[in-house]
Amino acid sequence: VQLVESGGGFVQAGGSLTLTCAASGDTISPYAMGWFRQAPGKGREFVAATSWSGGTTYYSDSVKGRFTISRKNAKKTLWLQMNSLRPEDTAVYFCAAADWRSNYYSGDQTPYEYWGQGTQVTVSS
Repeated sequence: VQLVESGGGFVQAGGSLTLTCAASGDTISPYAMGWFRQAPGKGREFVAATSWSGGTTYYSDSVKGRFTISRKNAKKTLWLQMNSLRPEDTAVYFCAAADWRSNYYSGDQTPYEYWGQGTQVTVSS
């Protein structure tokens, strides 16, 4: 499955953005999906994940209550709604797909087999 992110951009602190991850090729239905981010000079960190059905979601403590992950398998699309953005949310955001039977919810990127190229989000203070 190929993944392509879009929707990144420049926003002021307190603003909102919605990232989209569009899949091509195989359906995303068998996969758990996640969002990760990488800030300049830092490693890639877990942001959010959702089960194959979208019925269960997981968030890092740093975004819980501000970000919402969702998916629509029929459209082969994953979203990340980001509200109350902070300068520390500035990063390249990646979507990824993992086997639904894996520990995709652990925060570890190892279970994720497929990755997009990333989209830049910049939040100014």
